Amino acid sequence: MEADDLLNAQRAYFETGATLPVPARKKALKALYQAIGEYEERICAALREDLGKSRSESYMCEIGLVKSEIGYLLRHVAGFAREKRVRTPLSQYVSRSYSKPSPYGCALILSPWNYPFLLTVEPLADALAAGNTVILKPSAYSPCTSAVLRELIACCFPPEHVVLVTGGREENTKLLRLDFNYILFTGSQSVGREVLQQAAERLIPVTLELGGKSPCIVDETANLRLAARRIIFGKLVNCGQTCVAPDYIFCHAGVKDRLIAELKKQIVCQYGERPLENENYGKIVNRKHYDRLIGLLDREKLVFGGETDENALRIAPALLDGVGWDDPVMREEIFGPILPVLTYADTSKAIRKVRSRPQPLALYVFSSDRRNIARWTTEVSFGGGCVNDTLIHLATSEMGFGGVGQSGMGAYHGKRGFETFSHYKSIVDKKNFLDLPMRYQPYTAWKDRLVRRFLK
Repeated sequence: MEADDLLNAQRAYFETGATLPVPARKKALKALYQAIGEYEERICAALREDLGKSRSESYMCEIGLVKSEIGYLLRHVAGFAREKRVRTPLSQYVSRSYSKPSPYGCALILSPWNYPFLLTVEPLADALAAGNTVILKPSAYSPCTSAVLRELIACCFPPEHVVLVTGGREENTKLLRLDFNYILFTGSQSVGREVLQQAAERLIPVTLELGGKSPCIVDETANLRLAARRIIFGKLVNCGQTCVAPDYIFCHAGVKDRLIAELKKQIVCQYGERPLENENYGKIVNRKHYDRLIGLLDREKLVFGGETDENALRIAPALLDGVGWDDPVMREEIFGPILPVLTYADTSKAIRKVRSRPQPLALYVFSSDRRNIARWTTEVSFGGGCVNDTLIHLATSEMGFGGVGQSGMGAYHGKRGFETFSHYKSIVDKKNFLDLPMRYQPYTAWKDRLVRRFLK
């Protein structure tokens, strides 16, 4: 079927009201959860083929997070879908005021290649919990995962409820010309601008999950050994191809040499003396991105690692020192296993430097100084982050995940995900047995006095 035929079929299905009852939403979520269990081995194999991910990483960073999200939604969707009564002002006496969540209708989810299962199915679960129909369009760069997902989705849902469309730029263009009720896009800033422009022409609400250069701050009070361990984990999971990976380290000059020494130890500890021979270390998604990363790998500033395997599209973890803010590696999001280290001497100047750059999707602060932590988390604008760790803010359904400024707009996860795919109607239920006359003409002095008494 053509894209417009799929959307028309979903719109007709939505108009029947089949997705609205909470039991129907739970049934859809349970079917999805069960299918994930049945397809787990095939999902892991596809992720290995597309990105070189190990089975452990595939479950920890993709499958397990999705199952956790679905479980959370199953426990809470009935409560999320209820009307929420709010206080009624005195001027509307003898009324009941409430907020009523309603699904937008037909949603489009455009997902990326770096976490092709997680970033397709998790927002799908949120949209289903809110009562929408969904068209999924994953990236063409992760074809094996897309093929498994397409089969998984087809075994759970009729296409008028949920359907997955494969293809590349041409299919994206066709979908973005259609009148969806909501669009969620995860990907690059350049494509995000195009999605927003297309949506704006049709006044379609949008959530954009983009990227950016996420800083990792290490001050002079940090536990350097633990900081290095957690930074290396966050940087190198999925071979650095994570939108919230620490993009660069900004550390106090007094601890730089000790920190680099600990980072080297942790790379060896976690990935071995020869990471390229580690079967649990991933690969770069394709030749285009491999060549781009090689162009950012300044051999004159390389202080550790950086070995390459062109045939396998693998780059060993690389540490860069002596990097300047105008170096090529600092002009774009790295999205790979290259970690530059920059230094500062004064916290206030360091904060101003980070604030002068585009708002990042994530920020990480390693410190034992509560005042420094408060300054970084208060004075700098960023999407989300961690104190003394990396990435783990994504692993809770109790908080929304999203960017700010050039790193995105809107958020999802858990309750926030339900809210993202829902419109909240504000309703006042007025009773008939009392009707205050003060709002009706003809206006008089005593009516004015009553209005002023109520509205002040």
